Amino acid sequence: MKKNVLLTGGTGFIGRYLTTMLLEKGYSVSILTRASKKNTDTISYYIWDVSQNSIEEAAVLNADYIIHLAGENIADKKWTEERKAEIIASREQSIQLIVSVLKKHDKKLDAFISASGVGIYGALNGKQICAEDTPAANDFLGITCQKWESATRAVTELGIRTVQIRTGLVLGKNDGFLKKLLPVFKFRLGSALGSGEQFMPWIHIHDLCSIYLQAISNPKMQGSYNAAINDGTTNAVFSRTLARVLGYSIWLPNVPAFVLKIVMGEMAVIVLTGLRVSSDKIEKTGFEFKYKSLQLALNNCLTK
Repeated sequence: MKKNVLLTGGTGFIGRYLTTMLLEKGYSVSILTRASKKNTDTISYYIWDVSQNSIEEAAVLNADYIIHLAGENIADKKWTEERKAEIIASREQSIQLIVSVLKKHDKKLDAFISASGVGIYGALNGKQICAEDTPAANDFLGITCQKWESATRAVTELGIRTVQIRTGLVLGKNDGFLKKLLPVFKFRLGSALGSGEQFMPWIHIHDLCSIYLQAISNPKMQGSYNAAINDGTTNAVFSRTLARVLGYSIWLPNVPAFVLKIVMGEMAVIVLTGLRVSSDKIEKTGFEFKYKSLQLALNNCLTK
């Protein structure tokens, strides 16, 4: 009998790609969604509403694995105090809702795998390479990711293998980080942001989803793993490479930091600061990245 993987956030950018890969690997897939959807031959949909603390319990009870991707997009809106609270609550409360079902029915999973972010290390501009044992930061990104991961401890306490995937900037076709950049770069108006020296830990969506598959199939994986390429890519390097793949050289000056701060407010920290992360821990599990070259990854993302 096929093992069932339940996805939260399964209709999003990463979730859609991951669903395809799971089906190709022979898993059955269920998806928790806020809107009613018709089941297909390969995917079962269940309703949940975290704000109302409601969930179709069968989704959890039928699962062998849960991959938890759900959470408000950090970069969607300006960071008002209300928005910050929404971002954190969407991560904590969704896990708490799943845990309540697991406890109620004494349900055991083969593994619970949760998204997290390299933002747990904070908004850094230095050359330190952050490994999984690097202390978490005390800024908004760091606190958000700490609370996100802390919520999964309740799953671990139930005797369930728990994994956190600390994700960098995800590159993929027609969505994700590139979707916001391409309109500007395709008109040859792209340029570096701020100093351009801030690091950009990136990962191709194929590799990210492959790490999730590795977390399912490798019973020794437990705890946190960085999911990003450690190649020292800065914003200036990324911008030049993207322009080159699109067939031109950047001719505009860097966008001044003060302009981005006016437009984005506190959220400008996302694009004006950066950090490097180590990928040693995930690679020691035997995982091999398919896309370690930024140019190769961008070429793949931009081909039709």
